[in-house]
Amino acid sequence: MEYKVITEEHFERVIEHLRGNFFADEPLNHAAGLCQHGGGNAELEHHSLATLQDQLSLMAVDGRTESATYGQIAGVILNGILRPGDTEEALEKLQHSMDDNYKKIFELLYGHSLQVDLFARYNVERIFDVRILSVDARFRGQGIAKELVRRAEQVARKSGFRLLKADATGIFSQKILCSQGFQPFSEQLYAKYTNEAGEIILPVEAPHIKLQLLTKQLNYENNKDIPSMQQQ
Repeated sequence: MEYKVITEEHFERVIEHLRGNFFADEPLNHAAGLCQHGGGNAELEHHSLATLQDQLSLMAVDGRTESATYGQIAGVILNGILRPGDTEEALEKLQHSMDDNYKKIFELLYGHSLQVDLFARYNVERIFDVRILSVDARFRGQGIAKELVRRAEQVARKSGFRLLKADATGIFSQKILCSQGFQPFSEQLYAKYTNEAGEIILPVEAPHIKLQLLTKQLNYENNKDIPSMQQQ
């Protein structure tokens, strides 16, 4: 298995991978009926492409299954840069979305994140935001997700980040992130996320019972260890 930084030439293939895996399988997407296997969602694809533009994302490629030039994408981890005010701006833009199911999902994610100011709490000006972790069903059980998270941390260190953050919506991603040193910071039980009538907004199926916001601090021995590219 080869691990590579996702560059623009790979964007289309990464979106194809997500259509066949993450878009339909992710617990909140599934609960909202957002996508079918192999199908897309315009707003979710736009969100993914915007994250890819930060050039911090990685993919695992199995060269045995396709041409040696490209190989089969076995998994991806999409990471973006989060700065103060970004979540508030995204939540404001979300109100103009015409996709009610997409709005349901991201109102939960953004609203939960805004309950705490991670920038002030950890005294950072930017956060390495792990947004999507996806492994093709044919390659699961091989440790690819853990390796993607481990290598994402390496990218974060090389770029001078001091804090990693992830919104983990399912039990499997939560376990993987915790195994790599992430710590649960806050959580929201899906059964208690209800509307004014007391109805569950996103009826997520077991074993996924909660959203977890997880964080991991990166320590450097001294300021000289922080790469000069930290101010992106």
